[in-house]
Amino acid sequence: MGAGRSMLSNESPAQRPVAVSFSCMCRSIKTLRGTAPATDAEVRAAALQFVRKISGFRAPAPANALAFDAAVAEITASSERLLHRLPPKRARPAATPKDV
Repeated sequence: MGAGRSMLSNESPAQRPVAVSFSCMCRSIKTLRGTAPATDAEVRAAALQFVRKISGFRAPAPANALAFDAAVAEITASSERLLHRLPPKRARPAATPKDV
């Protein structure tokens, strides 16, 4: 346990603090928030890549397929809500050559 936190006997594994590092983002997942809205296919593809990275499965075994597919659906829905709540990025001004 970290930083003075004791393990409570009634604390489930899902309630325990977890250390997560975001120092390395999966390069296969592209940024979806841009000047043009992301398509449904792009959002689902990013969710699929995220679930693959987290689970360690490229394609789950039949016994894990339901949980895997449910996670993809949940992350897709959450990502779509996030993208709809954020303002679109502003377009960058066109580059102009500097006078010499």
